[in-house]
Amino acid sequence: MARIAGAVLAAGSGSRLGRPKAGLVIGGTRLLDRSVAVLRDGGCEPLIAVVRAGTEVAGATAVVNDDPERGMRSSLELAVAAAGPDVDALAVVLVDMPGVGADAVRAAVTAWVPGRIAIARYGQRRGHPTVMSPQLWREALAMAGPDEGARALLAARADLVDEVPVSGDPADLDTADDLRDWQGR
Repeated sequence: MARIAGAVLAAGSGSRLGRPKAGLVIGGTRLLDRSVAVLRDGGCEPLIAVVRAGTEVAGATAVVNDDPERGMRSSLELAVAAAGPDVDALAVVLVDMPGVGADAVRAAVTAWVPGRIAIARYGQRRGHPTVMSPQLWREALAMAGPDEGARALLAARADLVDEVPVSGDPADLDTADDLRDWQGR
């Protein structure tokens, strides 16, 4: 059985929102705690949370991004390194997507095939999680801009991508309007 680690990227400053997103509370639960639970309940082990200094994490190994202003790629690099050599794949979610649930993670993790990339598809839209081997994550990092993840690799290696239909909502909470819209649902 494959060992698939789960990582939540949660070190961003939330500059467009005006505050870090990891600490936002939605439905009585902090987004960071929700993301860790989603990965755990989706079948990932070990669990990694890449966070800003001073952020408490329960249920996952906290990896501090000392310079999160470098962008998402810096957090992804830390997650891939923290996953270590003993995992077959790494499933990555972003902290600001409260509509991504454990069912979506479980579906992508279950669908993942060694040497390939499993990515959740919500209707016609791709979203998280993205599951691939650490080697492919390293290839993605080599192609990514400072605030990017796997997008360039997914385009360049479309032949490796398996889109996995999932339920949920891939909307992210980037702005105050996004947050108000989500809370108004």
